[in-house]
Amino acid sequence: MHKVLFVTSEAYPLMKTGGLGDVCGSLPVALESLGCDVRLLMPGYRDTLARADGFEPVARLQPPLFPHHITLLEGKLPGKRVKVWLVDYPPAYDRPGNPYYDPYGNDWYDNAARFALLARTAVALALGRTSLSWQPDVVHCHDWQAGLVPAWLSLETRRPATVFTIHNLSYQGLFPRDTFTALGLPDTLWSSEALEFHGALSFIKGGVVFADRLTTVSPTYAREIQSPEFGCGLDGVLRRRSRSLTGILNGIDTVEWDPAHDAHLSKPYSAHRFRNKLANKLALQKEFELPPDPDMPVIGMVGRLVYQKGIDLLLGAIPKLAGMPLQMVILGSGETRYEKALEHAAAHAGNRLAVRIGYDEALAHRIVAGSDMILMPSRFEPCGLNQLYGLRYGTVPIVRRIGGLADTVVDATPANLRAGTATGFVFDPAEPAALAAAVTRALDGYRNGRQWKKLALNGMRQDFSWRKSADAYIKLYKTALHTR
Repeated sequence: MHKVLFVTSEAYPLMKTGGLGDVCGSLPVALESLGCDVRLLMPGYRDTLARADGFEPVARLQPPLFPHHITLLEGKLPGKRVKVWLVDYPPAYDRPGNPYYDPYGNDWYDNAARFALLARTAVALALGRTSLSWQPDVVHCHDWQAGLVPAWLSLETRRPATVFTIHNLSYQGLFPRDTFTALGLPDTLWSSEALEFHGALSFIKGGVVFADRLTTVSPTYAREIQSPEFGCGLDGVLRRRSRSLTGILNGIDTVEWDPAHDAHLSKPYSAHRFRNKLANKLALQKEFELPPDPDMPVIGMVGRLVYQKGIDLLLGAIPKLAGMPLQMVILGSGETRYEKALEHAAAHAGNRLAVRIGYDEALAHRIVAGSDMILMPSRFEPCGLNQLYGLRYGTVPIVRRIGGLADTVVDATPANLRAGTATGFVFDPAEPAALAAAVTRALDGYRNGRQWKKLALNGMRQDFSWRKSADAYIKLYKTALHTR
């Protein structure tokens, strides 16, 4: 079976800022269970090293243009069998907090060099230019932080196959022209057909242009990014590479996210013990200091507070939602303007809206379990994971028909309800009124207790484990090897 090198900037639980970390912490495990020999390469951030129990140095490398050698630390993904290599280079990674932003919310000044170092290390491993005996058949790179790997490998005559996954096209790794020279990139890669993007260096183009196969994290998003509306200026390149582009829906870690065995919950529950879900709702209301009421519908929302997630749509809808019989709990962080606006709305909501700024993994579990509905009004959404967590926990999604949300939630139309296929509530226009109308439909459904339970149980019966997606990636690796 294939030997696969995963190159990523984060993987749960060693580092996570969003869905990328979830995917790169789960997909390698699923691939390993199907017989692949997977090694995961990521930076040795300060917080990552603190979580990396039992890691030992196995190699030293001296990357070009960097003054010090790097140490490659080897261990295993906590609680799993997948081997992990951490790039230990303190000048680049020994910093507190977020791996991409400084404490003031600005990009780290040397992000280009930091992730070029990750790419340099990946290339050395891919080409067998280390003291390690292991060499991959396929190098699977994730998002802009790993985008230079396919570009550098394209210059080699004997190399592994390359796969590049776009988790979010709006993050592209753009840097000034002089960064190109400073990183030691060859002149042959400076053109609009390579890494140049409107006069700047684009890391993500390294993957989009040069990888043998491209993937993104849902079939609908794969189509959307080939359009000007969602292509972020790269739609032309993606249309030219459309035959090499595949949308493979993300899965979820069904062990980590399992309401029957979730240690974060007040009371475990399942489809057969669905009544136990109520205890988690009452505990959530208490935790957020909302009036405890078993009959009051609770809407949860967990995620980044940024434009992509439709926070402006929610804020525009709050005046209408304020007049509805519901409670709402929100957990997230992001743009300061949205954080402050939500806190202001909560202060004037009269115990109907509670907001927690920040991120807490355990609390995210409790919100998904304790809410009756999970809201995702995204303006664009490559895949989305919270709606999948909601479905698994019998927490009915309210989503916009976009990207992976469109691929995973079946609208509760009368026909779909009769057919027994409905799993949530879907709206189309990116407008506050459309969001409010979808919430109204959901509240109407909630009042029909038998129908609501059936809707929730439909979601719980869905299979969003990684097995199906991992099978698709293995087939893609075979195609990439043939393409190379």
